[in-house]
Amino acid sequence: MSRKSIRAYDLPERVAAYDTDMELMHPNRSKMVQVALEVLPFHSDARLRALDLGVGTGYFAERFLEAFPQSSVHALDGARTMIDLAKARLGSRGKSVDFRVGDMRDLREHFAHVESFDVVYSSYALHHLTLDEKMSVVRAAVSLLRPGGWFVNADIVVADTSGVEKRIQEIRVNGIVERARGADPRFADYEATRRFLDELEANEGDQPLTLKDDLQVLREAGLGDVAVYWLEYREAVTGGRK
Repeated sequence: MSRKSIRAYDLPERVAAYDTDMELMHPNRSKMVQVALEVLPFHSDARLRALDLGVGTGYFAERFLEAFPQSSVHALDGARTMIDLAKARLGSRGKSVDFRVGDMRDLREHFAHVESFDVVYSSYALHHLTLDEKMSVVRAAVSLLRPGGWFVNADIVVADTSGVEKRIQEIRVNGIVERARGADPRFADYEATRRFLDELEANEGDQPLTLKDDLQVLREAGLGDVAVYWLEYREAVTGGRK
């Protein structure tokens, strides 16, 4: 995450409603994590070592440990407030997680003590990076993977053309307004929702890539069998094998 994003997510008043807001703004989150987990070709009783890039409130980490209960997770996030929420979410499962506060752009420094990972995963985090930063972070992540290890990412993308992006954004905003059902003044109507999203994305430093560029990053970082495993409008699950 960029320093701007880290500051945005280290505010208790911002993150208190994070998961509730995610349900409104990203209703496919559960499906995306499910797909990302299904992609991983490991038996449920495997003892995997995973790296969570941008653990946030621990949503993906919780699902990962449900799918692979004998495994362990090294969880990185720049915002201590988010990590506190992740610890609360995981409860007793937290004993299988090594939480670390830090910038993912310094990935090798944070995990120089770890021999290798079987899985590196991320969700709704890497779009806060520039193209060059994402390339550097993914390359570092791949360098930490063992041969045969997997990288999966559930995140947002931007359309190839402005016309397509405009229509996708219209669908996005209308969906949020419909799901909010007037219960939240931030999403009272189309104009209010659009204004809220514009301010939010500016404050958080969102800079998603096109799907084509995202896939190219994975290939240039050294992954093989790179593929899109799920896609709907502006959200995608991508990944590859080392």
